[in-house]
Amino acid sequence: MMGWPLWLGFVAASAVIGLIPGPGVTAIVGYALSSGRRTAMASVAGASVGAAISMSLSLAGAGAILAASALAFTVLKWSGAAYLVGLGLVSIWRSRRAPPAAAPQAPAIRPATAFWSTVAVGSLNPKTIVFFVAFAPQFISPRGDYLSQAALLVASFVGVVFTTDSCYALAASRAAHVLRTPKAVLWSRRAGGGALIAAGLATAAART
Repeated sequence: MMGWPLWLGFVAASAVIGLIPGPGVTAIVGYALSSGRRTAMASVAGASVGAAISMSLSLAGAGAILAASALAFTVLKWSGAAYLVGLGLVSIWRSRRAPPAAAPQAPAIRPATAFWSTVAVGSLNPKTIVFFVAFAPQFISPRGDYLSQAALLVASFVGVVFTTDSCYALAASRAAHVLRTPKAVLWSRRAGGGALIAAGLATAAART
């Protein structure tokens, strides 16, 4: 069975990974700026579910397939990138509907939309899947049961990433909450849309 030192090493490594801003964090910040705390936290939950799926696929062997198939990697990469860029463009387009003198309106993107989008992007992120193929097995003891150790690693990583992503979401939504003037709300939505587009471009730039 996995010992405490090995597990703590995995948690520490997961925390470092979670704190490094990537396409997922950029998308969450984009939701926070454009649509508020509820939508941002829904995207955090979706990202956690997506991370659990991608890590499970990695430990089940899908990562090896993606690493060997350039076509599969490219299809998944561009699908996720296009989805994020599309959401960013929608957010910017909807911000044009609010006149400068109007009070802040309902979030441009619904929490359910943010949740399922980050589930899709997180679970279909080929770079994440391939990364876990090389990363996670290093913390699995060959003397212990593989399935129980794999389940522990998935749960631990998801818990750590949920915490770090939540910090980013709350900080960004707090910053957006401070900007209450109609003009500031308008530009925060545009900035959020821009962040989603940037996340999509970062996903498109991913390489094996």
